[in-house]
Amino acid sequence: MKAVGYLQAGAIDRPDALLDIELPRPSPTGRDLLVEVQAIAVNPVDTKVRRSATPPPGEYKVLGYDAVGIVREVGPGVRLFRPGDAVWYAGAIDRSGSNAEFQLVDERIVGHKPASLPAAEAAALPLTGITAWELLFDRLQVPLAGQGRPASLLIVGAAGGVGSVLIQLARQRTGLTVIGTASRPESQAWVTELGAHHVIDHRQPFAPQIAALDAPPVDYVISLTHTDTYFTQLVEVLAPQGKLALIDDPEPIDVRLLKRKSLSLHWELMFTRSLFQTADMEAQHQLLDALAGLVDAGVVRSTVQARLGPICADNLKKAHALLESGAAVGKIVLEGFR
Repeated sequence: MKAVGYLQAGAIDRPDALLDIELPRPSPTGRDLLVEVQAIAVNPVDTKVRRSATPPPGEYKVLGYDAVGIVREVGPGVRLFRPGDAVWYAGAIDRSGSNAEFQLVDERIVGHKPASLPAAEAAALPLTGITAWELLFDRLQVPLAGQGRPASLLIVGAAGGVGSVLIQLARQRTGLTVIGTASRPESQAWVTELGAHHVIDHRQPFAPQIAALDAPPVDYVISLTHTDTYFTQLVEVLAPQGKLALIDDPEPIDVRLLKRKSLSLHWELMFTRSLFQTADMEAQHQLLDALAGLVDAGVVRSTVQARLGPICADNLKKAHALLESGAAVGKIVLEGFR
């Protein structure tokens, strides 16, 4: 089968950073599905792994997490899917990825693809959708609409992939006032288009911008990027007993600053359930099916902003470089193999 992989971790400008390769087609066992991959999205985690994770000598590392495809074979323990089902998922960080024609994935982290979206449009949503859902409802335990007091959610880096879904989920499933940060005109317009009540500029001090808004107290902050840069400001704008969640890998932060306001800190990694085979691992299957329902109901939209053509080394190099430039808005997708 066709695939894209590498032998040595390193910078994206290396000639061998990503290579078109041929690998044996795998066979499913246990609760695995064998999925024929139709479309993928590229995420910051792809670039982080490519830069830092070297596979064993002589073995290729195949990246890729977001995927949409068709189930072609199932393992003997599978009970949620059957051959022919259209599926979407974000995979596992400790298994071979979706930059291949066929991929094995545990059915407990797979959902039924939204019927209303083409493959490439759907591929933009699983990883960011799972991350956003888990941030809001598992980590921060935000009440559903009508069940909590008036409060605001501040999303730092709201124009990126996770932020793009967070805005939509918060607007559709909670009663929160959504405040997003974005610095460029095009990213500010994107955040507004997705439904944020307010947009502030993260290049300027947060507190005076938020104070000038007609918004409830900031009970929740989700920091998606540069948390170490903004940490003291986030503590400043959070209401007493508020909650701060993050997904990035900041330089050391002084958590003692949280004490005076009794603030809580939460970390989200959507790969935790699959990595540790947690008892609630199937929750990702359930939330992906629920997210598909929101998409098919027309209340959550795809966050695709760039389509780079078929799945091959050259196009994946372009996607990685775009993500590493920091200029990406929304999600980058590729579709089909050549």
